[in-house]
Amino acid sequence: MQHDICRIAANPSAHRHAEARGCSPSPMPRAAAPGRTSTLSQPRFDLADLVRRSQAMARGAGLGGFAGPPDVGALREVPEFGSNPGQLRMLDYVPDGLPPGAPLVLVLHGCGQTAAGYDRGSGWSQLAARHGFALLFPEQRPANNPNRCFNWFEPGDTRREGGEAASIAQMLEAMLARHRLDPARVFVTGLSAGGAMASAMLATHPERFAAGAIIAGLPYGAAQSIPEAFEAMATGRPRPAAAWAEAVRHASPHRGPWPRLSIWQGSADATVRPVNAEQILAQWLGLHGPAIAAEAESAPGPGHRLRLWRGPDGRPLLELHLIEGMGHGVPIAPGTAAPASGEPPLGEAGPYMLDVGIASTAAIAGFFGLVGATPAAGGAAGPAPGPAAPGLLGRLDPRPLLHRLLRATGLLDR
Repeated sequence: MQHDICRIAANPSAHRHAEARGCSPSPMPRAAAPGRTSTLSQPRFDLADLVRRSQAMARGAGLGGFAGPPDVGALREVPEFGSNPGQLRMLDYVPDGLPPGAPLVLVLHGCGQTAAGYDRGSGWSQLAARHGFALLFPEQRPANNPNRCFNWFEPGDTRREGGEAASIAQMLEAMLARHRLDPARVFVTGLSAGGAMASAMLATHPERFAAGAIIAGLPYGAAQSIPEAFEAMATGRPRPAAAWAEAVRHASPHRGPWPRLSIWQGSADATVRPVNAEQILAQWLGLHGPAIAAEAESAPGPGHRLRLWRGPDGRPLLELHLIEGMGHGVPIAPGTAAPASGEPPLGEAGPYMLDVGIASTAAIAGFFGLVGATPAAGGAAGPAPGPAAPGLLGRLDPRPLLHRLLRATGLLDR
């Protein structure tokens, strides 16, 4: 069994320093001076001080302060969700007061990234807090892939009943059950290796997803080995559209209807060449069939080209966004509001988070139908989560510790 590298070690010597950490009992009240009425003033109730004392008491008890694993940001780790055949890590974000029946978005990071880093850069948890939906972030472990890439090119990890794809499916089922989310509004998005794994999830579990969004990814079945993966990334794997579609049909017993899909690609991407976006498009055009109608290419903004296909009901089924001059990464606009939706700025520029003035996260959420979704309970979305990891109160019921502190300070008799 693999060791959990993020396990927090207890500090066996911490209790010896509890007094220095602020855990000493309050001084005994002094007797009243002669001629004065003997009164005992109640200690001032300072919640922040009680929290600090609770943290110190937790450390003194060898509980390690209950700090979250490193680099979880706004997310929370979920240690138990199934047999986990792919040995992935599960993190989630569920806004406070999220009502039953809310949507769920599965977000898959790229190589060299973590779930929390991808979330900070893309701004997904900010959007979820504003509009009231849950997020699931699988995370690759270095033991599976030293570069933290999802193994989209390994047949054992991209089949319906095994490997990483099966682990992600187990996470989805756990999220839907635990938070009573809407099984008809489940979506998936990912970048690069995460985009290729999003292709795999849409192919192996198409009945689970209403729509997906692939950013700088590859079509399902593009590679069955590492050499084939490099070839596909560099030159694509030419084959007829019918063959691409057949690869998806063979991945599950599902026969339609098929999820809607949004594809995003930088024209200057030298890591995953733009030909792969065209092959993803061919794969899904083949699945949706001749009933869908292409619209004339449009330009939502400078350097942003959009091709769109609608179904018989007029709803967008497929779209391809080509960002002129953009390299490998997620297009974001952290300094400006999204022009189409009016969303406040999202995300944070960094490696593979490219500030090109295009807010793809908000646009993808709009394609999913999430912008304008029911906000968190209370009539408004909660505040956007900050980057700090959840502290003691986020991972431990503080009431027993606070009860002990209140007794020690004289605020409770028993």
